[in-house]
Parts: sequence; structure tokens; C-alpha cells
Amino acid sequence: MNLEAIRAKKSRFAIGLMSGTSCDGVNAVLVRIKGTGPGLAIKLLAHQTFPYTTDFQNKLLVEHMSAKEVCLLNFELGQLLAEASLAMLDQADDHEVEVDFIAAHGHTVGHYPPGSGNDRVGTLQIGEPAIIAHQTKLPVISDFRVRDMAAGGQGAPLVPYADWLLFQREEKNIVCLNIGGIANFTVVTPKFEDILAFDTGPGNIAIDATVRLLSRGSRAFDENGDAARRGKVIDEFLEYLLSDSYFQKEPPKSTGRERFGLEAYLRDALASRRNHSYEDLVATVTEATVRSIADAYRNYIAPNYEATQMIVGGGGAMNNTIMTRLQQELPEMKIFISDRVGISYDAREAIAFAILGNETIFGTPANVPQATGASESVVLGKITPP
Repeated sequence: MNLEAIRAKKSRFAIGLMSGTSCDGVNAVLVRIKGTGPGLAIKLLAHQTFPYTTDFQNKLLVEHMSAKEVCLLNFELGQLLAEASLAMLDQADDHEVEVDFIAAHGHTVGHYPPGSGNDRVGTLQIGEPAIIAHQTKLPVISDFRVRDMAAGGQGAPLVPYADWLLFQREEKNIVCLNIGGIANFTVVTPKFEDILAFDTGPGNIAIDATVRLLSRGSRAFDENGDAARRGKVIDEFLEYLLSDSYFQKEPPKSTGRERFGLEAYLRDALASRRNHSYEDLVATVTEATVRSIADAYRNYIAPNYEATQMIVGGGGAMNNTIMTRLQQELPEMKIFISDRVGISYDAREAIAFAILGNETIFGTPANVPQATGASESVVLGKITPP
């Protein structure tokens, strides 16, 4: 592995891999990258999603795993990431380009940042990079969260650096919203040091968990938000869902399945409300997601930043009920899906990790200390040689 030779290239080609909290599959991109830091330029060449089987998805969704289960799942996911990488290498052949490196976020099985209610901190992502490196014969950059946390940060959100490179404008602020399993905001400002970013709370994770539980596994998600659209919000249930203290916590802040997954957030609450219809329960959980996002915007962004545009990515962008309700809650904002600006709604995070991997190779710091709470700028990621 010759990192100096990779750095010396005028253009580098990379594969970015993302396995999100929604546990629906691997999003993969092939990109061309020029430069590093503020002058970095990126072009998307190919994008593909590799869905998980229901059996594997159920393994990822287990909220309390033994050491053996984590160990085995780490290698099983590593194999799936390797297979996705090999498929993207075929696409690279079609584009007649040679890939220089792979950047993989993997899947977060535990995330306990500072301020999460425990005086001990830690984070763990699985998806063994050695398997990817061995099968592709390429260097793999992974494990992006831990260095920011070592510097006292939240280790999340990780995408603000990439959002700034992708969406920054000289004279205005742009609000980027990603609705994955967890929802998060990035306020992309003209100056890097003014960026604000944080997790708002549940995105798809609570809605999907409600659908799976109530349908006894026959459905994985509320397609297009149809059930939520037909249902009626249960006011007392909504009040309960929005009473979690996370929503009143000032940024920097990040969260995950440990707080808003089925066991911690929903199972008992849903069990005690079984007299309500499926549609009403899904509508209420969906409304909680919308309101938590809108409230976060009103409480933490609007008072300090002037903005008129909100670019939405992640699987939640395909939930018509979420998008309609967000526009109703924030009528002053022009809200649209990121595809309109040339970045597919489900490619944004994979692109972000390709960018972060490039910065790791260059030794360029890629965290956003004012967003994560880290004490300093640090280089993210670990490199596994081929």
C-alpha cells in the first residue's frame, strides 16, 4: 500500500459504503475526488443499494447482543460489504477507472457519547474491514467515530464536514436534513467555523420498529407514509413520545438505537395502547418524528441562523407523510429532496464517507469540533492495508 502514490494522483477514485441505523441494506457509491480540504471536488459516477435479507436485517435489529453474536455479525457484515465493494469494482471497470481505496462506516451496535446519561463513553461499529481489504486488494478506511470521541466529542454526526463541501454557498446558509434511522441537521454556513450540526432524535427507526412490531414482522416500514396518512394522531401518546429529555438537550448532542429503538422507546408504550388502530399508532409515531425535527429547527437553528432552503436526504425523504408534515410545520422553508441538487437521497451518506476516507489518507482533519464538542480538530478513521 503506497499512500503517497494515492495522494499524488490528480484524481482519486473511491468506493463509499454506508450501512445505516435503519438496517435496510448497504448504500454504495463510486466517486471521483480531487484535492483535499476546502478545495476538494467530488463527482458521483455510480450508485447502488444492496438490500439485506430479512434474516440478516433481524440479526442487526437485535438490541441486546452477546459478545459471540457481535463477533459473528462483524464478520458476516464484513462479507456483505466486501460483496458490495466487488460489485462496485465491476462498475468501476465499466467506467474504465481504477479504484484507489474504499471507505466503510459499517453498522453501529452501540453508541454512548458524552452526556448520554452515563459517565463512561464508548462507540462500536461492526463490518470487518479486513475482509473487505482482503477480497478487494484495496486499502479500507473505517471506524470514523472513535477519534472524535477520544478528543472529547460525540463522535457524531459525521457528515457535516462532507455536507459543507457539497452544499456550501458563499452568501447564504443551507439547512441539510438527513432522515435515516436517526435524524440529523447540518446548517451549512459560508464559513466552516460557523457550522451547526446535531442529531434531532428518531428518524425512521421508531416508525419502522412500530410497523414491524404491530404487523408481527410482515411489514418492514410504512411505504410512502401511507398508514400514517390514513391514521389519526393520538394526542396523549404524542405527548408521551415527545417528553423524552433528549429533545430539550442543547447541542452538541447525538443519539442512537440505545435511546430511540424499540426496547427503550416504544415496546411498553405500544403495548399499553393496543386499543388504538394500527394506522393511528403509526401516525402518532410518525408525527413524533416530524415534530421533534421541526422543534429542533425552531429551538436551535432558527434563532441563530437565517435560512430559506432545507435539503432532505435519507430514507425518510421517501415518506410522503413526513415530507408533507414538515412543510406544514415549517412553511417559511423551501423543503426539497437532495436529488434536485444532483445527489440521490440515499447516496449522500455513502458519498460523505468516501470524502472522509480521502481526508484520512491525506491526514486532513475532518471532524467539526463545534458540532461534536471535540476539544480539537482531528483526523478520523483507521486504515486497513490490502
